[in-house]
Amino acid sequence: MKLSILDQSPIASGQSAQEALQASLQLAQEGDRLGYSRIWFTEHHDLPGLACSVPEVLISYIGSQTKNIRIGSGAVLLPHYKPYRIAETYNMLATLFPGRIDIGMGRAPGGSAEATMALSDNFLQNVYKMPELVQELLNFLRDEFPKEHPFSNVSAAPIPMLSPEPWILGTSGKSAKLAAENGTAYAFGEFMSENDGVQSIKQYREHFQTKGLLNAPKTIITVSAICAETEEYAKEIALSNTLWKIQSGHGERKQVPSIEEVRNHEWTEKEKTQMETMHKKLILGTPSQVKDRLLTIQEKYQADEIMLITITHKLEDRLNSFQLIAREILNS
Repeated sequence: MKLSILDQSPIASGQSAQEALQASLQLAQEGDRLGYSRIWFTEHHDLPGLACSVPEVLISYIGSQTKNIRIGSGAVLLPHYKPYRIAETYNMLATLFPGRIDIGMGRAPGGSAEATMALSDNFLQNVYKMPELVQELLNFLRDEFPKEHPFSNVSAAPIPMLSPEPWILGTSGKSAKLAAENGTAYAFGEFMSENDGVQSIKQYREHFQTKGLLNAPKTIITVSAICAETEEYAKEIALSNTLWKIQSGHGERKQVPSIEEVRNHEWTEKEKTQMETMHKKLILGTPSQVKDRLLTIQEKYQADEIMLITITHKLEDRLNSFQLIAREILNS
């Protein structure tokens, strides 16, 4: 089983954004050492609990301090940007770090309506133009504009020896269809979707068109997981992420709380219900328990790879989770 990492650069309470980004570096270096296939960084804007607003900067920083692990965006929020600029950026990264760069594309705003307005014009209109934006970006990456196209003589320089690997990220059949039509790899965000992921993956495979770098469909399923030596401790440290997500959903601008803060929190009945619902999707427990769940998910989706997102208050707990899973699966 191939395993990878999705990192949101979470900011724990009492921690600075700089410390959170340094934690992302430590996670990437440990993932590199442990044999994880890739690490992707998310793009979020004006969210106090998340430090990474510009994944490309973090990719460059981490690429210079790791050796083998693939690095990329999870995802570039394409409706905010012109495809040519994104193609230039990722071609430059692929030139600096040959054979290691992924470019994941998504359509979400990544922040509040106000942040979206500050970042770009006509975001909603560009969301509807997502298929055209993806096609234009891929044409720049693949140098495939028709001769009559006004961009046919425009290069997204520098041109790398190995192009960045394009991925479409999503949580629905719409994103699966877009990936299939463009012949890109597809990552389904199971951890944040209420949709039928199995149907989306099936749709992607059935309609996949051979274009660009891929000769066959290629999939990642992204899940939320927390592993510890005991099930009890895994459940305890998971509550930091759970409470933070619930509070963020209520519009509270907070950072990831500590275990002590969670213990002192007075849970409402609504919050308890939300917690129970969230924990049903969370892969939680000892190494053997987590392995069993991941094998089930792999079988369910017939996934080529599983990507793990793990958020805890303490970096040590997050690193330990990835270490335990690696020993149980990658090094067994």
